[in-house]
Amino acid sequence: MNTKKNTAGLRGVSAGETSISTVGKESLGLSYRGYDIAELAERSTFEEVTWLLFEGRLPNAAELAAFKSELYALRELPSALRQALELIPAGTHPMDVLRTGCSMLGTLEPEQDFTAQRQVANRLIAAFPSMLLYWHHFVTDGRRIGTQSGAGSTAAHFLHLLRGDAPSELHERAMDVSLILYAEHEFNASTFAARVCAATLSDMYSAVGAAIGTLRGPLHGGANEAAMALIERFESPEAATQAVEAMLARKEKIMGFGHAVYRESDPRNAVIKAWSKKLSASYGDDLLFRVSEAIAEQMWRAKRLFPNLDFFSASAYHFIGIPTPLFTPIFVCSRIAGWAAHIMEQRADNRLIRPAADYTGPEPRAHVAIGDRQ
Repeated sequence: MNTKKNTAGLRGVSAGETSISTVGKESLGLSYRGYDIAELAERSTFEEVTWLLFEGRLPNAAELAAFKSELYALRELPSALRQALELIPAGTHPMDVLRTGCSMLGTLEPEQDFTAQRQVANRLIAAFPSMLLYWHHFVTDGRRIGTQSGAGSTAAHFLHLLRGDAPSELHERAMDVSLILYAEHEFNASTFAARVCAATLSDMYSAVGAAIGTLRGPLHGGANEAAMALIERFESPEAATQAVEAMLARKEKIMGFGHAVYRESDPRNAVIKAWSKKLSASYGDDLLFRVSEAIAEQMWRAKRLFPNLDFFSASAYHFIGIPTPLFTPIFVCSRIAGWAAHIMEQRADNRLIRPAADYTGPEPRAHVAIGDRQ
């Protein structure tokens, strides 16, 4: 009898230690450096949370002001990077745009040694929204936008570049909360990919590129885009309930539900759901929110599956006016904070990550000359 523990996908296997976050731990839920995610989402900003992830503590007022000023100064893109972005076809997946932009920036501003890692991390945090939206406007309407919006926060900067004017306080704060919720999540697939790359002593751009490529896969990122495609199909909550019931009967996969680690609920969901409801009221049409609620209720009744962060993020982003293809790249603009924190943590106490594998191939066999093979 085979008594070997099933570790497919490394489920339940500890692959290292981190002091950055907890995910799904009893009585802790999701926390960043010991702070509960709900409290951070209510009382902090994305810039504060990024500092927390990097430094292990919340910044004081002077530190936060200096950090925001540094990010502000790093938003402009080199002309060679803008030219490279203009060469990327309009039909390209926006995640590929950020992966390419990250690599190109790494050739123009290489990380010479690890003493510059914090500066590289700050540069990527500031530059990712600029890369994404410079390309977006160029391929959409041929405009070469400036990437220094004048906005103080990363959230306002993103929305200002997207729409061409300053966002409302409601939209800026909703975007800011979303960035906080997506900023970090322990050894998820993309973060682990970044740490594996960093463990080889590669540069930060390469490690972040590995993370972006991993996040691009639909089993990790992209569920919010799939959720948007689903909820837009229905004209009423009742129609959504019936359709989802039929989809489940056909064993179709419905994205945005369940989680690899959480068992009862995603602690981020209550936060983003509340924001989606608030935004729907401001939007003047709450149909998509009510449809989302109906789908979530049906998924719980039928499968005991709960919505994860991605599901209500879809309607929240829609109410803010963000095009659906940009949903997953926003994940990058946020999670770069967690990726960079993990890369720096890996480097601080590094060991090459080289797991073993259980061999399931043929028993030893002799080589046969080509003329004697059947």
